[in-house]
Amino acid sequence: MTITSDFDDADAPLWQTEATGHMNRMYRWQRYIYDATRRYYLLGRDQLIDGIRPAASATVLEIGCGTGRNLVHAARKYPNTTFYGIDVSTEMLTTAISAIERGHLVGSVRVAHGDATAFDPAALFGIAAFDHVMISYSLSMIPDWHAVLDNAVLRLKPAGQLHIVDFGHQERLPRMARVVLLRWLALFDVMPRRSLQDALKAIAANTGASLSFERPFRGYAQSAVLILPKRPD
Repeated sequence: MTITSDFDDADAPLWQTEATGHMNRMYRWQRYIYDATRRYYLLGRDQLIDGIRPAASATVLEIGCGTGRNLVHAARKYPNTTFYGIDVSTEMLTTAISAIERGHLVGSVRVAHGDATAFDPAALFGIAAFDHVMISYSLSMIPDWHAVLDNAVLRLKPAGQLHIVDFGHQERLPRMARVVLLRWLALFDVMPRRSLQDALKAIAANTGASLSFERPFRGYAQSAVLILPKRPD
């Protein structure tokens, strides 16, 4: 398996090249311990995967797939589904490819190098839209996260579903726990998106989609499922 790219570095906008470089520097060494450490505080990822429940032969895209942990877990849970993943960090994608190969899932999971705000799945995978798109703890790391949401919805089929989990407001956690967590997250350029629910409500109003939104784990996380309407008969 090789990493495909939706842009050539020589021709890419400067901000795309800088994003890849920045994330590669951050995760060049962290990727080796990422899954072992993040399991303790990226809460809700397995619940997101459990909630997808794709139909047979469905297609699922993960935006910001990182090490491929979620893709491998989901592909094992749903063997009749084809999974796709994009990430801006080629370092993380190298780890993802290794995980996919170790899991003997090359026929079920494909990953590619792409920016979450401006990727073209037709160019990357030969597929224009997906039945499900999942975004797990990525919006809090991407400055233009509104563009990520817009692009995710654009890549959904009619009746397609967008599944999100990310850091929440921690409003029901002790104050000291909130302070420590936010300082820790800031070291990795992570910022909880306090207006995520409002942004999704606006998308739902504009598209006619239904939206469910929760703040589990005492507000530590926020999770959402947005379902687009079916195509009119």
